[in-house]
Amino acid sequence: MTTEMTMPRRGAGAGGIRLRTAIAAAFVLARLKPGRLRRVLARCARGARPASYAETLEVLEAVTATSRRCASRYGCLPRSVAVALACRMSGVWPDWCAGVWATPPFSPHAWVLAEGRTVGEQAEAADLRPLMVVTVREGVQGERGGGDDGGGGTGGSGPGSGQTA
Repeated sequence: MTTEMTMPRRGAGAGGIRLRTAIAAAFVLARLKPGRLRRVLARCARGARPASYAETLEVLEAVTATSRRCASRYGCLPRSVAVALACRMSGVWPDWCAGVWATPPFSPHAWVLAEGRTVGEQAEAADLRPLMVVTVREGVQGERGGGDDGGGGTGGSGPGSGQTA
């Protein structure tokens, strides 16, 4: 077997450079404090149209094929930011979320949503509880979703609430 048969091919031309730029920017942005990260992403979301599930999944697959750190179990924050930024370079924006797993073990997590569904996650939206959401629908200032409304622990206050396409 040759290397070309076993390894995913990196994008050539402007697409590959754009993707690597989005990934590099994501690692820089992932070091920001949460509030500042949300504000930066909200500014990036301005003027975009909502991303479709298929578009977002394609970008996610490209990001994880290009960056091993983004593909790792602990790369959820830079991965989700990279996907959002790479989508934005195409004029679309998925809903970017940061929060916690709603089921044990409770741990921080970041993910993207498109068309009200989690993209590339093993969990359903009800298994995740967003604390910050940056969406194109209200992306001008960003939105703080899920965590402060006192909506209890049910799936009704999850990432899909009020964000249907």
